Amino acid sequence: MLSGSIGIKQPPAAEVHPVSLLKADRLECHFPLRKGLIGRVIGHIRAVDGVSFHVEQGETFGLVGETACGKSTTARLIVGLERPTGGTIEYAGKNISARGATEIRRWRRHIQMIFQDPYSSLDPRHRIGTIVGEPLAIFKEGTTKERAERVVELLRMVGLDPRYVKRYPHELSGGQRQRVGIARALALQPTLLICDEPVSALDVSIQSQVLNLLLDLQARLGLTYFFISHDLNVERHICDRIAVMYLGRIVEMGRRDEIFDDPLHPYTQALLSATPSPDPERRRERILLRGEVPSPLNPPPGCRFHPRCPSAEARCREEDPPTRGSGEHTVACFRA
Repeated sequence: MLSGSIGIKQPPAAEVHPVSLLKADRLECHFPLRKGLIGRVIGHIRAVDGVSFHVEQGETFGLVGETACGKSTTARLIVGLERPTGGTIEYAGKNISARGATEIRRWRRHIQMIFQDPYSSLDPRHRIGTIVGEPLAIFKEGTTKERAERVVELLRMVGLDPRYVKRYPHELSGGQRQRVGIARALALQPTLLICDEPVSALDVSIQSQVLNLLLDLQARLGLTYFFISHDLNVERHICDRIAVMYLGRIVEMGRRDEIFDDPLHPYTQALLSATPSPDPERRRERILLRGEVPSPLNPPPGCRFHPRCPSAEARCREEDPPTRGSGEHTVACFRA
């Protein structure tokens, strides 16, 4: 985990824009569970189940939660690697969730993704120059010479020696590989980068370097980040606003300082209590959650957090709490 002592730059305050760059409204993704030779559907895994949020241009929007809560599925929905079961996704005011393959290809150049694992996201059979230049070749950008020059420019941009174009991924360290992944994502000059836990597979000291690189690139290129992590310390250092996700739903959302200084949902409070802090005054009393995360195949009725919530009451077991709040700080909890 990151701590406040490793020297990560603080992101600049995001500008306020009247129109959201990215917007999700009641977004759903349910995967059918099949059984038998004919593949009879016996249920659905509710990976994402009614998620709504918006991301303003130039900001870093964070999505945090435990493993298997639906974060990565949300990312795959945004870039078009999965099709939503319900709800809509809007990019720059246009509904992109119902587009065909040709239209998805057209707008995908504007939304690129940095994957979690730098060891499996790069093709080991290709040299670095080919990997970084692949998006340019797919979209037929420029001549062969111009693409080669662009690859060199991208490697320099992410702090890698241009001579690495001749190397293979196995010849690079984990941090260097993730920089290659960032360079590839920047090849088509996107507006929005989906960062799916981009530092979780790296050593702590390398994490800070990659996070600082992302902040520098955002300032230089005017990028917008949708940043996914299970580490709240990482989210605190890089995000402007944060949404907390539990079992396919967003339970709390607000600006970074609101989430950390005044958490309203019991799940957010429990996550923060488990986050180490180098400042004794910021340490919280540990909240231990009982039981395990329920299965998304059969989520509990009412509030999905109620089987583990230390302050659950009778209606939490029967009614789904509405999302409410003031300003940008919202929460889905009866007792908040």
